[in-house]
Amino acid sequence: MPLRLYNTLTKKEEDFVPLKEGEVRMYTCGPTVYGRPHIGNYSSFLLADLLRRWLEVGHGMKVTHVKNITDVGHLAGDEVADAQGDDKIERQSREEKADPLELARKYAAQYIEDETALNFKEPEHRPLATETIPEMLTMIAALIERGHAYETDDGVYFDVTSFADYGKLSGNTLENLSSGARIKVDEKKKHPADFALWKKCVGENEHHILRWDSKWGEGFPGWHIECSCMSEKFLGSPFDIHTGGEDLIFPHHECEIAQSVGSRSGDSAISAGTEGAENGTNKTHVNYWVHKRFIDMGDVKMSKSLGNVLTLPDIEAMGFNPLDLRYYLLSVHYRTNLKFTKKGLEDAHKARRKIMEWMKEVEDAEVSEGVEEWDQKFSEAMNSDLNTPAALATVFDLMSWSRNENQLGACKGIVETIRSTFGCFDPEGIQEIPKEVAELAQKRLDARANKDFEASDSLRNQIQARGFEVKDTEKGQEIIKM
Repeated sequence: MPLRLYNTLTKKEEDFVPLKEGEVRMYTCGPTVYGRPHIGNYSSFLLADLLRRWLEVGHGMKVTHVKNITDVGHLAGDEVADAQGDDKIERQSREEKADPLELARKYAAQYIEDETALNFKEPEHRPLATETIPEMLTMIAALIERGHAYETDDGVYFDVTSFADYGKLSGNTLENLSSGARIKVDEKKKHPADFALWKKCVGENEHHILRWDSKWGEGFPGWHIECSCMSEKFLGSPFDIHTGGEDLIFPHHECEIAQSVGSRSGDSAISAGTEGAENGTNKTHVNYWVHKRFIDMGDVKMSKSLGNVLTLPDIEAMGFNPLDLRYYLLSVHYRTNLKFTKKGLEDAHKARRKIMEWMKEVEDAEVSEGVEEWDQKFSEAMNSDLNTPAALATVFDLMSWSRNENQLGACKGIVETIRSTFGCFDPEGIQEIPKEVAELAQKRLDARANKDFEASDSLRNQIQARGFEVKDTEKGQEIIKM
């Protein structure tokens, strides 16, 4: 059964057909490192990690994954194509009284640390925007040469009227933008929706710290040009899959298409899906665009600008394992908004623990015949646009069946498939129990022996507050790191 994915460009589910049989080239928009990424960011990155895992596990494909780090050029007001205001990293560097690049390196290190804790597979390339300036200058020059860009006294801009399909990805056509969207009027630009490819260090940008020489004057790149160049540098163009959060559809990904296609051809048409895979024309940038929906906190999305974000350390401070969060995020389909609650995270912790206990039973059982029908159900769910809720429902049904029918040993193969796909059920190594936790556990044993269950419950809560869980088994008290 082929993998079907919802393609944002064509607005429908399609069979995934790679440009080269057995190989997939995929790009993910990574973070702008002006602060520690929040769990909404990781929800988007997790979509790409899940997709990569299933392409490898479920279809045996070789995946080359590129995930960038933006460390310059991402300005405030990024909900419009030509963002205005401060560079987010430089603004934060003033608040922290730090060098912008040092600040970016600090938050980039925290980001990679978090991805490791969440068990993300390492991409083949993690390019930095600041290390891709030569490629950006080359692409900008090509856009000018092909009639898609022009220079003004404060920068170089992309001419959106030169690209007939501008708006095809997001629906924000020039007609729609002119009639309704908020666009800052700038008399220097040919069209109000034209966006910056290069910002000169003049006027409001005169004191920009991160700057480079160019034939158009000293300056720095626009946000959108960065991903066009980083993806093409490592994946070529066209390539197979581009992922990101739904907030990037417009303007970021819309502008990215215009730049990448426009820099290779004066022709402004684009194609998508299997047609692009078959004809291999230079009118295609990406064949499949896959976007993750927002995480909501109450009735609003999680956003740094709204001040309602949670980071991975916040989740750990609540007493949860990062892999509990991974399970929680994967328990909802990627095209559904997850309404984040602590209760939901608690339920995810319990569900993940139940699955891992069953997997341990499977490991301890003797090998027996396989369970092909369950493999098929699991694969059908994952191939149906990465339907993780249905895949997890299959896992729970299999747990009940294998226990009731005494078929645990038959599940060894599918257990490895489930582990490799979801990335949050790996066997736990021997955990070192802190002395303080061990002492509390002994006190709890003493309280239970004295039938002081109120004290026992209180001690259990104290142990949980320190990140450990107590289970009473036939073999005695077991302490597990949460």
